[in-house]
Amino acid sequence: MNKLKVKIKTLENFRGELPQYQSPGASGFDVRAQLVNPLILEPGQRAMIPTGLSFEIPLGYEIQARPRSGWAAKNGLTVLNTPGTIDADYRGEVKIIVINLGNEAFTINDQERCAQLVLAPVWQAQFELANELSETERGAGGFGSTGRA
Repeated sequence: MNKLKVKIKTLENFRGELPQYQSPGASGFDVRAQLVNPLILEPGQRAMIPTGLSFEIPLGYEIQARPRSGWAAKNGLTVLNTPGTIDADYRGEVKIIVINLGNEAFTINDQERCAQLVLAPVWQAQFELANELSETERGAGGFGSTGRA
């Protein structure tokens, strides 16, 4: 497994243990909600969940915030801007934007795992102005142009 050093800072509102991978083959590490009081999310409601953490991500990488599959499958909770991007030059607190797409209110408690974060490489485009683009079979076909099956 490839590893890359990423500095992590705990903020004043952080309690508990540092994030960790839950298995040797895991691509994401879990972060926990840092809440003074439980947060009740009604159906359709969204909130920003503080993690009490900030990161120094090496240039050429980002951290992506992704939903936890158990919350999504069982309760309809997801990360609203999936995947949420934490840029290499951001040094503020990482907060997770969650939304309740389920049919019932859901309570998020302090120290509950609220998202998984994935370190990912980033390529920046070097744009080149062109008068023509190469032809493809699809061409300018948009949404649904390739069919259902």
